[in-house]
Amino acid sequence: MKSDEVKQLTNQAIEQLCTALSAGCSEKLTRYLAAMSRFHRYSLHNVMLITLQKPTASHVAGFHTWKKLGRFVRKGEKAIFILAPMVRTKEKTEAEEQGGNRVLLGFRGCGVFDYSQTEGCELPSIGRIGGDPSEHQERLIKYVATQGIALSYDQAIHPARGISGGGKITLLPDMPPAENFGTLVHEVAHELLHRTNRVTTTKRQRETEAEAVAFVVCHAIGLETGTASQDYIQLYNGDTKLLLDCLERVRSAASQILDGIGH
Repeated sequence: MKSDEVKQLTNQAIEQLCTALSAGCSEKLTRYLAAMSRFHRYSLHNVMLITLQKPTASHVAGFHTWKKLGRFVRKGEKAIFILAPMVRTKEKTEAEEQGGNRVLLGFRGCGVFDYSQTEGCELPSIGRIGGDPSEHQERLIKYVATQGIALSYDQAIHPARGISGGGKITLLPDMPPAENFGTLVHEVAHELLHRTNRVTTTKRQRETEAEAVAFVVCHAIGLETGTASQDYIQLYNGDTKLLLDCLERVRSAASQILDGIGH
């Protein structure tokens, strides 16, 4: 499949999402948010491509990568096409002058396969934990500290579960572990996304983005949460660029947090 055909698929995915939201249906957006939790290191467009072609995909890799992992693509399986970067290595003098040692030439269509399309050795690392954030909670607290964010607990913020601003997060004490984790992710998202641009976005947009980030991160470690997408119907309001910008911000922040807690 050529890159132009893959881009056409991407546009189709965006068009379908916008049509669904315009009709008041947020289930498709929820599927994209869930897909972000599984493919948080992929670009937004590749997440959309994977979801469009195989909504149930859980873990994708190229033919040769699966082979190295002791698994083999079953005969007759159809590849999932995504966009892969084409890069070249700079000459030594060029790298010294321009910085970095690689340059992006463009993108090409690339076929990958889902775990369900392969057979062979089991991969114990693929799977999700139960409904307890367990060690992820400790890692998240450590990650918060590395970002220079102060964390405290105070009953006085009730009925709010958490508040943030100016590099400080305050949570309501004695919440159940899963609720504590989700609330902390929500507030960390505010710090990552909105610490410096609260004036340029509405409170509704900021809360929606933070809740969507919490949904993606919680879903990635196996915690079930709400749809986190109902407000996007109003937030989107027919503006495709606004929708895609918001989704990219959500993907980026969720990926940063998941990488930070070693997921």
